[in-house]
Parts: sequence; C-alpha cells; structure tokens
Amino acid sequence: MRFAILAAATVLVSAAAFAKDAAKPMPSANPAPPHGARVFIESPRNGATVGQDVHIVFGVSDIKVAPATDTAAGTGHHHLLIDVKELPPLDAPIPADANHKHYGKGQTEDTIHLSPGDHTLQLDFADYRHVQFNPPLVSQRITIHVK
Repeated sequence: MRFAILAAATVLVSAAAFAKDAAKPMPSANPAPPHGARVFIESPRNGATVGQDVHIVFGVSDIKVAPATDTAAGTGHHHLLIDVKELPPLDAPIPADANHKHYGKGQTEDTIHLSPGDHTLQLDFADYRHVQFNPPLVSQRITIHVK
C-alpha cells in the first residue's frame, strides 16, 4: 500500500513538471546573432556605376565568418541576395539559386557577372545550416547601375 501511494505521488509530480515545461515556449530554431553584430557591403557603394563583372567585398563586425562546416555558436557565412525584394522565410534554409548566392566556404568577397541595368545587392548572414539569425542579420540593400 505504501509503495502504491509513493508510486502515485511520483506520477503526479512528474505529470505536473511535464505540464509546466510544456507551457514554456519552445526555443527558436534560429539562433540570435551576437549582440552588436552587423554585416555590410564594403564595395561597391550604393549608387555606384560598375562594369558587368562586379567585384563585391563583404564586411562584418562583432561576428566571426566561418565555413558552413563550423557549428560554433556566434559564427556564420554570407549569402548575397541579388535583386531580391523580400528576405527568405525564417523557418527554412536560404535558397540556393541565381538570386541567392551562398558563400559556405567563408568567403568574404566575390566577382559576379550582371546584365546591364539597375540591380540591388544585399547580404544575408546565416549559421552553418544556411538558416538566418533571428532577427535576421542583413546588410543595407544597395542599388548599383551596371553599364
């Protein structure tokens, strides 16, 4: 009898603890960026007129650029958004296509070929899974004119 009461009490305490934990919000799948972290396009400058082969230099502050194979917290790598009006959804990896270039080896610059006309460029920094930070760690969107 004593054992049955003790077992029932253990079940009730465990159930109460589970219910309390279930009420807590689940942590976001997206990590928060380190405090003060920012990314930016060093060159070209907003409004620049450039040739069709555009050399782009990426910059970061207060976060470490690392290859996508590096799972350490507070690290990530660049993605260049070309002519993208809206950021990718937070609940999925950044797409890999002509408008979303991945730099998973930890690259900090690239030369891309663009057709003549106006184009927008923006950096989107993500973790090793190609998932954006929350809030997203993005540069200012710049516009360049390609001759």
